[in-house]
Amino acid sequence: MNSTLEETVFFTADDGVTLEGAFFKGSENAAVIAHPHPVYGGNMENMVVRELAAAYQARGWSTLRFNFRGTGRSGGDYDQGAKEQLDVRAAALYMKDSGALRVDLAGYSFGAWVIAHTDTRGLPEGGIIMISPPAAMMDFSQAPPCSRLRLAVTGSEDAIAPPAMARKVIEKLNPEAGLRVIKGADHFFSNRAAELKSVMDEFLHI
Repeated sequence: MNSTLEETVFFTADDGVTLEGAFFKGSENAAVIAHPHPVYGGNMENMVVRELAAAYQARGWSTLRFNFRGTGRSGGDYDQGAKEQLDVRAAALYMKDSGALRVDLAGYSFGAWVIAHTDTRGLPEGGIIMISPPAAMMDFSQAPPCSRLRLAVTGSEDAIAPPAMARKVIEKLNPEAGLRVIKGADHFFSNRAAELKSVMDEFLHI
């Protein structure tokens, strides 16, 4: 990962909360990457978040990892995923203002749930990628259909995003999206980071 080429940036959500991010300048294709649950220690330095950024950077894309409100040096307070949706929008618009013409939204665990509920109207075109959507822990029943959803990835041993439950979520949001199950992987992709990177590399080559 080109972490040495990332720069720390700050940007502002619509409600005035200042957010911290790590920005990599690449092409006009960009990706925003949202981290897992902050209550359980999730932040933008999470290994899976960094792997996602690395996969996009390897293809020359611009990336923005960021801390949700109340995490790291981001202002505000944790809001159970509600106002965090404003954070996702702010990150995508920051990328647009930085010259991106396409912005993918990639979320891991809690980050996937937040993205699934985010109003993407007015944001640049782009796909949505969900890593381990936490269907056994969080309710996706109010998430609207999502034509942007392209791919979901989970592990065969993921108790928080069990493949059968993840499949139901994907079928509800966008039946045309793909679901990849990494054999032997748990929710944290322990010892399976290489397989996750391989899945992302394959997806980004399409």
